[in-house]
Amino acid sequence: MRYQAAFLLAMMAASAADIVNFSTWTEYEGADSAQYSSLKQINKSNVNQLQVAWSYSTGERGNYSFAPIVVEGVMYVLAKNNSFVALDASTGKELWVHPNVGAVGTRGVNYWESKDRSDRRLLYINAGYLTAIDARTGKTIDSFGDNGRTDLRAGLDREAPRALQTNNPGRIFENLVIIPLPAGGASYDSNAADIHAYDTRTGKLVWQFHTVPHPGEAGYETWPPDAWKSVGGVHDWAEMTVDVKHGIAFIPLGTPRYDFYGANRKGDNLFGNSLVALDARTGKRLWHFQIVHHDLWDYDLPVAPKLITVKHDGKMVDAVAQGTKFGFLFVFNRLTGEPLWPIEERPVPQTDVPGEWTSPTQPFPTKPPPFARQSFTEKDINPFLPAEDQAKIRNLLKNSRNEGLFTPPSLLGTIRHIQGASWGTEAVDPTKGYLYVVSHEHPTLQKLVLPGAGRAGKGGAGKGATSPPAAQPIAEDDSFVHYDSPMNFMYQTYNMSAMGPPWSTLTAYDLNAGTIKWQVPNGGITELEQQGHSDTGARLPRGGPVVTAGGLIFAATASDHKVRAYDQDTGKVLWTYNLPTGSDGVPAVYEVAGRQYIAFCVAGGEGYQAPREPAGAAQPMNSYMVFALPKK
Repeated sequence: MRYQAAFLLAMMAASAADIVNFSTWTEYEGADSAQYSSLKQINKSNVNQLQVAWSYSTGERGNYSFAPIVVEGVMYVLAKNNSFVALDASTGKELWVHPNVGAVGTRGVNYWESKDRSDRRLLYINAGYLTAIDARTGKTIDSFGDNGRTDLRAGLDREAPRALQTNNPGRIFENLVIIPLPAGGASYDSNAADIHAYDTRTGKLVWQFHTVPHPGEAGYETWPPDAWKSVGGVHDWAEMTVDVKHGIAFIPLGTPRYDFYGANRKGDNLFGNSLVALDARTGKRLWHFQIVHHDLWDYDLPVAPKLITVKHDGKMVDAVAQGTKFGFLFVFNRLTGEPLWPIEERPVPQTDVPGEWTSPTQPFPTKPPPFARQSFTEKDINPFLPAEDQAKIRNLLKNSRNEGLFTPPSLLGTIRHIQGASWGTEAVDPTKGYLYVVSHEHPTLQKLVLPGAGRAGKGGAGKGATSPPAAQPIAEDDSFVHYDSPMNFMYQTYNMSAMGPPWSTLTAYDLNAGTIKWQVPNGGITELEQQGHSDTGARLPRGGPVVTAGGLIFAATASDHKVRAYDQDTGKVLWTYNLPTGSDGVPAVYEVAGRQYIAFCVAGGEGYQAPREPAGAAQPMNSYMVFALPKK
């Protein structure tokens, strides 16, 4: 407590010179992870004049979603089979290419420069190594780590059974790059996913935070005594946010492993599914809030915490808002961790699986209201499905456990609600206290089966899996059976959802009042649009929004190959552009020589739906497409 009090005094004394610059886009998702730009050359009155300023072909096909960054007229992108490429941000001219051997994080990259700007670097994870290259030339910086790279296994106190490769790029703070170690998969033998901070110049490990507490650390009592030696997960797979002004790293953590059965980890399992505030310089925990106790639903915290200043109870409060996979938005005072509105622990359904343990209660925020549906009943069945499919789904709903958000997985089968945010799908207007979230909604069936009983795969459950599931036999020794739960998204004919539209919405919050301003469908599906159904929302969009001072929200979707500009005040669509293929990821907003640009990674394919192109037809080549107003 003494440490925390001293920290708060220091933070309250922060100078006004620490104001964030929202006119640049030098980091993943923009300054403060806000997905906001203060540029306003493009506005409501002229957005319909936007045109393609330039495009750059990646030279490949297939789906990925990289968020470009721009530094002094140079754009950095991922292209050409995992190479980093530097482009002239005003023309798209290729400046240099740095090939990588092995996997590379596909969502973003970190840029760091020394105070005198003589040293400029890109830092990213390649094949499990933190890697540094010169941002001006693309050449490896040999003085960093061991010939340009640092093994992320350094500092681990147990062997990592899975590769330490993640798509979360981490964040830069001063001379540190903060990196989340990956779980490496959803199985029982996943990695311990600690948070590491490395020196940007030397590559040396500076601090680490144990996401599964060790003996003597806070939260250790919420696990079995030796859990820290074997339990994995509790990883920041999505993204994080660093509050540069206050020196706080906000880490949204995920599910302990296994995702759907936790007999090996009885207890609340801190810091699983928790928003954790760390001193960015030392890694010391300042505060935390656990959003799901003993997670059995894969309810990871999937999106970067959003920093926002709001007027609350007559005072201006620096707040942090955390979105979820299940439609709730939790809002806290970012210095103290106190909720802005009460959060209630409410009773929830309990497990009927031998050996399992469930928390008797879960946290429910009283404000703001949820941004997505939190149930799936007969009235929600997809009306576009054939009658046969609809009948099977009705039968499934009647014969499964379906008692709300926190109905635990079962041997019979449980309806699970994944209807909320994902990585990159939230943006804020920090000047107004508004938050915007793109949601996607799709129920799943979670049925525990004995080891070796077979896997359906993410999309393989299909029509045949909607008949009532039979209960599985129980092993004699049920103290800890390694149950499996094949992922069943309940896809139907033509790869359609069992649940009806809207499959995606764009919701605007006023966090000064804790209320929803407006909500509209986000995108659509081409086939249904052609039949006159234009308000369905996109199918599982992965495109994140960006907000601008011009009063606009830009968001792209894959299932209809479109990018849209929404009116920030009403949600009305002001501009639409048809892309050659889908777009995922977060756009970049930047300025070069007085001209404002918006860049999209157009490499999202068809999204989560059946391909429209005839069998054997060539898919469009991936590209980066950049829009601007016509030159005067």
